[in-house]
Amino acid sequence: MAERSQTAPEAGNDMGNDDAIGGNVSKYIVLPTGYCGQPKKGHLIFDACFESGNLGRVDHVSEFEYDLFIRPDTCNPRFRVWFNFTVENVKESQVRKIVDTFRAVLRVIFNIVNFSKTKSLYRDGMAPMVKSTSRPKWQRLPPKNVYYYRCPDHRKNYVMSFAFCFDREEDIYQFAYCYPYTYTRFQHYLDSLQKRNMDYFFREQLGQSVQQRQLDLLTITSPDNLREGAERKVVFITGRVHPGETPSSFVCQGIIDFLVSQHPIARVLREYLVFKIAPMLNPDGVYLGNYRCSLMGFDLNRHWLDPSPWAHPTLHGVKQLIIQMYNDPKTSLEFYIDIHAHSTMMNGFMYGNIFEDEERFQRQAIFPKLLCQNAEDFSYLHRTPDSVPSLVWVMKIESSTSFNRDAVKAGTGRRFLGGLLDHTSYCYTLEVSFYSYIVSGTTAAVPYTEEAYMKLGRNVARTFLDYYRLNSMVEKVAIPMPRLRATEERSSGGEPPSCLRTWSEPEALGTSMTTGCEPASIGTVTSHGIWNVLALPYLLDSSPTPSVVHPT
Repeated sequence: MAERSQTAPEAGNDMGNDDAIGGNVSKYIVLPTGYCGQPKKGHLIFDACFESGNLGRVDHVSEFEYDLFIRPDTCNPRFRVWFNFTVENVKESQVRKIVDTFRAVLRVIFNIVNFSKTKSLYRDGMAPMVKSTSRPKWQRLPPKNVYYYRCPDHRKNYVMSFAFCFDREEDIYQFAYCYPYTYTRFQHYLDSLQKRNMDYFFREQLGQSVQQRQLDLLTITSPDNLREGAERKVVFITGRVHPGETPSSFVCQGIIDFLVSQHPIARVLREYLVFKIAPMLNPDGVYLGNYRCSLMGFDLNRHWLDPSPWAHPTLHGVKQLIIQMYNDPKTSLEFYIDIHAHSTMMNGFMYGNIFEDEERFQRQAIFPKLLCQNAEDFSYLHRTPDSVPSLVWVMKIESSTSFNRDAVKAGTGRRFLGGLLDHTSYCYTLEVSFYSYIVSGTTAAVPYTEEAYMKLGRNVARTFLDYYRLNSMVEKVAIPMPRLRATEERSSGGEPPSCLRTWSEPEALGTSMTTGCEPASIGTVTSHGIWNVLALPYLLDSSPTPSVVHPT
């Protein structure tokens, strides 16, 4: 028997509560109220029973309008933001109807009626992502067809409505909040890196999630840095503690791709630093299609103070490793960067900590300032355009790097580790917008693409070269010849494969990313090779220190 659509609940009826949504729809055929008989073409079929899918319920309003309900995070009804679902079985009358040679009518309206956030970039031009079987590349819908508003008909929840024109009856269409990045995609990516047998790339399983998914830990460095007794400078990077923040995975992949490349800067960084990367701290939440929480409903980024080995096993494993490194006299844990995505701000930016020691506080500002020089989409100082169209006046919340000690953030990785580690360590949250960035001197929002997110990751990696003032070493790097692991060298008679015997610098990484000055020409360097904060007027005094704020 065909499934029936649910009718809109009456006021006061508990059936209208989000608590009644227990799982994702699975090939759900939406029939008009009162319809009897077999489903026909045009009775849309919705599905979210796939990896990272999320759609909990569909109500039929008319043939050309549907109310959609996001499934709340598992075991936590508070969070309803991420959606990812497919639509199929459209019919000709729902497909684009040509009015004249130049215009077409958008036929179907979807209302996502139970968002948990009051603020959203949907008010500022953001639009859902869409792809189809005939056009498999993700694209943003036109912003003019998207509306975000508070609706009295849905318990005053916030609603995002978008109009969409189906153009092919046989296609399956997929809609998502942002570019999906699944656990399976991540595993395939790591498998492909591992098969390259690079002697400076190491992958290990640090632990498992509650549902027994892998917690991968990557180490990228020269093998010489891992020999017993060697002193190490460590940069620790984590991502996807909040599973719906998919841009963090693209940024993290950009960092990894650059560090394992044969770019001269990457080679210098591998010789000088040890990069420890845990790219997916919440693999269960990612797989399940949650926005913020783990399988058991925990916001893992509020449990760093005392993670449980059974309830928060991935967080517990990472914390234990960091403490172990901290207690190793041969290891200097110099940076911790946790990568996130932001649903109400533009650009990339950082959150840092507040310290009583003024010099430490000022020294913490150096890395974000250098990153701002390298990445056009990264915001260090708050920028308010002199003249902005009424449509984009809210870009005044474009974002800026800020430092805070908000009590609400006490359980985050940045706050906890900032209090645990000594004065030589710096902990940041790197945020990147779900939607767009604004280039300095302009007012136009540039929507992020997958490649733009990865480019930010590459620029984060490159900034360590400037921070440690290793630019002169790049000039000494000869044309690289990748070294292979011993097993591959034996199988090839000691000769590298022909595909690795020549090299040219990738165009996207070939030009200097610093602008306006040569890093080697400013400031002085301590015996440890890092910036002397007292000799950096260009970095510290030419512009005011970011305001101390409590970000929402």
